[in-house]
Amino acid sequence: MYILGDIGNTETKIWFVSNKNKIIKKINFPSKEITNNKLSTLLKKNNFKFKYIEKILFCSVVPQTFYLIKKFLSKKTNKNCYEVKNLNLKSLIKVKVDYKQVGSDRITNAISLMNGRNNYIILDFGTATTFDVIIKKTYFGGIIAPGVKLSLNSLSDRATLIPKIDLKKISKVIGNNTISAVRSGFFWGYAGLIDNIINLIKKETRKTFKVIITGGFSDLFKNSIKTKVSQNQDITIKGLIKISRLIK
Repeated sequence: MYILGDIGNTETKIWFVSNKNKIIKKINFPSKEITNNKLSTLLKKNNFKFKYIEKILFCSVVPQTFYLIKKFLSKKTNKNCYEVKNLNLKSLIKVKVDYKQVGSDRITNAISLMNGRNNYIILDFGTATTFDVIIKKTYFGGIIAPGVKLSLNSLSDRATLIPKIDLKKISKVIGNNTISAVRSGFFWGYAGLIDNIINLIKKETRKTFKVIITGGFSDLFKNSIKTKVSQNQDITIKGLIKISRLIK
């Protein structure tokens, strides 16, 4: 069995995967709340058996959390705990930009889709809203915009009269109260941002793309923008499974 994980700024996801690439279980927890005791309790709660582990691989954008998890799992399993960008990925992907500047989650997502034939734009609604451009087998570069939830929370934190709200699909553009005005601004504002950036990528590269969306707000926007998109919430785990084959 393999332990494969994605450590994000907000949330950490861990999948337990069979050596035949079947997902057995998935657990999620806040990234910044992790301690050895919490990890131990969490794994015991899920009836986890360390002795069956063959490979451990993570993509991570939070080095201190990865280090803690790595130390814990390596000690418990007596196996090396790898981070995606510490592996030699040249057989899977070419990176046109400075490799150190690209998050390992974004590299993992790119490898997940890469087939050498199609061009992709991956739109990930995470802590940041990211666009990654893949042309054939090359990671071409990307765009980082403010995350939807982060921006929404920041506005309510800074503006005394704006309450905490949940973002919802809204049909009218002009709001008739504070909440509907904020919802409209964020919903239609991000819809416009998404379409505009995708169109600019197409114009700059002079290429056509398949657009894949993933992450927390992909449900909200998948049918609310002009661009034709496909939703894929399993993109990261599929990339990790693909990369894990490099570990002997």
